[in-house]
Amino acid sequence: MDLTGEAAMLVLGRRIAIHARIGDVIALEGGLGAGKTTLARGILEALGLEGEAPSPSFAIVQPYDVPEVRLPVAHVDLYRLDGPDETEELALGDYLMDSMLIVEWPDRLGDGLWSHALRLTIEIVADGARRLTADVPAAWTDRWSQI
Repeated sequence: MDLTGEAAMLVLGRRIAIHARIGDVIALEGGLGAGKTTLARGILEALGLEGEAPSPSFAIVQPYDVPEVRLPVAHVDLYRLDGPDETEELALGDYLMDSMLIVEWPDRLGDGLWSHALRLTIEIVADGARRLTADVPAAWTDRWSQI
């Protein structure tokens, strides 16, 4: 799927949010400036967050809870971590009991990325457009077809 401009990335995020559920993991992959945080902001906005969501690169985990959003979300940015050993102490799996996870830089989890994660890879192509490739697990098959 090709996306042109920030607005297109936000719209896609809004469309994904319509189908999001507690226990979901949305893994956002791509280089610096690819649009991962913009996509996450579109999801959070559609879930009811007012104002701009900060990038969690320094906080690492930015939680959002009801009534700020319609379902609890943990927005995670693993960029500053070196690998799976450093992610263990975050206990991200605990969030899945009552929240959904949006994970930027999921490669830092190594083999620890959940098998039911919707993996979205964003790459910059000509003229600043983005190409999004989705690895859609069974948990998302029906929902993804509606996005």
